[in-house]
Amino acid sequence: MIFFFKITGFTRNAYGEKIALLSRKSAQKECYENYISNLLPGDIIPSKITHLENFGAFCDIGCGINALLPIDNISVSRIPHPDVRFEVGDDIKVIIKSFDENGRATLSHKELLGTWEENAENLHIGETVSGIIRSVESYGIFVELTPNLAGLAEYTPNVFE
Repeated sequence: MIFFFKITGFTRNAYGEKIALLSRKSAQKECYENYISNLLPGDIIPSKITHLENFGAFCDIGCGINALLPIDNISVSRIPHPDVRFEVGDDIKVIIKSFDENGRATLSHKELLGTWEENAENLHIGETVSGIIRSVESYGIFVELTPNLAGLAEYTPNVFE
């Protein structure tokens, strides 16, 4: 993984070799002031997945500054964990949803997966399709056909047998 640092000076180590003095905090401050603070909700930016938790994915949005991509903003379909969509190290595009009072960004990804209509236009009545069962309810079974397109199938007892 690549990290960013600002060179703050030079010194010599115990062997007399010249070494650079580095500051990650300074690089992050400059990135925040010159880039992240200028972002607005709705902006689409590149990011890198750095960590996955049950509640969402953390994304590096610049110089190691992380922002949260909540699990409900990953796709329209309900997913059990972000690892069904992403792996640490994945480069993805995200949308800035909001900033909190401390300047931390909240992200979204699902809007970038196409609209329901765009995803559904490739499907046809009578066609047999495969999908991932995401939820079984008494009134039906939610099936994910694409990351941004879910369908509802009739309830079938013992669907997993």
